[in-house]
Amino acid sequence: MAPRANWKGFLRLSLVTCPVALFPATSDSEKISFNQINRNTGHRIKYMKVDADTGEEVSSDDIMKGYKVDTDTYIEISKDELDNIALESTRTIEIDQFVPKSEIDELYLVRPYYIVPDGKVGHDAYAVIRETIRSLDKVALARVVLTNREHVIALEARDNGLMGMLLRYPYEVRNSAEYFDDIQDVKITKDMLDLAKHIVQQKSGHFEPAKFEDHYEAALTELINKKRNGERISPVSKPVSNDNVISLMDALKRSISGKPASAAKPAAAPKAAKGKKPRKAAAGQREMLLPIAGKRAAKADEKRAPKEVKAKGRARKAG
Repeated sequence: MAPRANWKGFLRLSLVTCPVALFPATSDSEKISFNQINRNTGHRIKYMKVDADTGEEVSSDDIMKGYKVDTDTYIEISKDELDNIALESTRTIEIDQFVPKSEIDELYLVRPYYIVPDGKVGHDAYAVIRETIRSLDKVALARVVLTNREHVIALEARDNGLMGMLLRYPYEVRNSAEYFDDIQDVKITKDMLDLAKHIVQQKSGHFEPAKFEDHYEAALTELINKKRNGERISPVSKPVSNDNVISLMDALKRSISGKPASAAKPAAAPKAAKGKKPRKAAAGQREMLLPIAGKRAAKADEKRAPKEVKAKGRARKAG
């Protein structure tokens, strides 16, 4: 089923106008999402809009917008007042300017949309605007109102359609100097740079999104399937961090050779007595030792696990 249009109106280049619809070019709906559940009943959690002082539920008809000017002072803004200041861009994407795409800083990019003709009329005007943008090898800057706010949108030809990229305003982009000024000015030797470039060459390839793997999504799917099948979920020990200190040059060389940093010889540690385990774990080993709870605890967990799985299963069905 095709997604619903986020916006419908007109695309205008001077006196050339055509009806268009705007659709989001990306989607997160395929990702696994969760509901909040009452642990005791298995029922979903429902949120209500309540008065912050009285605690009483408030109906949608009694809710209005307000701008906070003091601790307990708000300037109330009604829907009619907002409608009175509605901009022309509420219903029209007006092209204002054409600029080279290379001049748009990536920090200003927000979200892509597909812009298509709306209905059977206006395809000729749409094609004229699309091919004009394509022939200039530039992007068209326009304005559009989404979710009651006006946005700048950059339009470019894509296949036989138009793609619009929502842009941020300058006040929404933070100054990098606030974050980068404290970075030390380190001089890199030519040998280090050559080694780093060699690593880049070894890892170079082409942009192929089809090869992207969402490992966390796959792990979530596996977890859900295991719980659905009543399998016991065993805690996974976290990898032990490697605290061995090696030189940057050594790290670069090992990266090229394919040897892990852990292959470096660690600093000599005092030998433990034969037959005895070290009493105190080194830094980074605590997580690894946590899952080892002892034989009695493990057997007790195995006996309890099936009952817990069934109980939770009944709780979900009840909801």
